Amino acid sequence: MKLNVEPQPVPLVVTDEGVVRIEGTRVPLETVVRAFHLGATPEEIAQDYPTLSLAQVYAVLAYYLRHREDVDAYVAERAAASNAAQAAHEAQFDPTGLRARLLARKAETEHAA
Repeated sequence: MKLNVEPQPVPLVVTDEGVVRIEGTRVPLETVVRAFHLGATPEEIAQDYPTLSLAQVYAVLAYYLRHREDVDAYVAERAAASNAAQAAHEAQFDPTGLRARLLARKAETEHAA
């Protein structure tokens, strides 16, 4: 029997916003990499993200292991952008005391009803 060995494309796509996602899903590359860094197995990652097939997870992790420096730099850049966006949002909408305000509003509406 002759086995046909052919290269397999990496199931990654880049959105117009520059986000790298697993093809056919909304799962970003950094989610899979973060789970891998936390010790999750490919099977656990596929189970935690049902839109991902096990083959996709293995292909993405193989890509990551071959391009670790580039992917780590991309993940760090995305984390920095996310942190900056969160800081800007919190500066505009102060979360301090949010829980207390929501509970007070809930108590008011329950009392009025």
